[in-house]
Amino acid sequence: MDYFAGLTLQNSIKDIIDVLVVSYIIYRLIIMIRGTRAVQLLRGIFLLVITWALSTWLNLYTLKWLMNQIFTFGIVTVLIIFQPELRRALEQLGRGKLFMRSSPEEQDVSQRISEVMKSVNYLALRKIGALIVFERYTGLNDYIESGIKMQSKLSSELLSNVFIPNTPLHDGAVIIRGDQIMAAGCYLPLSENPFISKELGTRHRAAIGITEVCDAISVVVSEETGQITLALNGQIVRDIKEESLISKLFEELRPQFKAKGTEWKAFWKRKDGDSHG
Repeated sequence: MDYFAGLTLQNSIKDIIDVLVVSYIIYRLIIMIRGTRAVQLLRGIFLLVITWALSTWLNLYTLKWLMNQIFTFGIVTVLIIFQPELRRALEQLGRGKLFMRSSPEEQDVSQRISEVMKSVNYLALRKIGALIVFERYTGLNDYIESGIKMQSKLSSELLSNVFIPNTPLHDGAVIIRGDQIMAAGCYLPLSENPFISKELGTRHRAAIGITEVCDAISVVVSEETGQITLALNGQIVRDIKEESLISKLFEELRPQFKAKGTEWKAFWKRKDGDSHG
């Protein structure tokens, strides 16, 4: 009550500006870390805070003591864990880009699938091995940095050319973010699942491994058989047919976009045009 009694117009304006500035800074930080592994780390920190609050409220002394010990070293831990994000934020701040308004480009999911399918069919017909990874909500920057950065517009011709044998980029994975090929020759974690068939080699184990640690989607072309395999959530579908692969890719990638029904129709329209051409 004392606060509102002594409240003046000048103080009100200052408080409003204060709240707006802090809110905008938090908003920009959220935009900056969106699509990276920092999101999962923040969720873990949030759960720790909730656990600490419950232990205090319920007087769980042992759990409360444990939480206090964790928070004692929490600042140092956070600085270590979020070191890449903090460095990127400071770099953007120095360049004056942290507070610039972002305008994400509208991406055409059906066009992406069309380009990838043209390349996959080309490679499968010639039994050229390939590993293609679609980045989704979890960022794959760590794996992108392990390969050769490209940041090129996605096209079936470029994608096919990357995997041609005896070329510098053919060995490893291609990572696709939106409508760009971010990098080629990337190293992925291999799955240690003991139930994976012994017939599957390193390429398939890498395709499964990346989907075990994040929400990415992998498409593999076998160089022995030319079969196409889809990997998702640590599971694979071997020798998947073209129609099923298109349907599954569209189903999994579509939530990232606004216009859903029109893109699907446009994709089949382009497919019909290609077949007549």
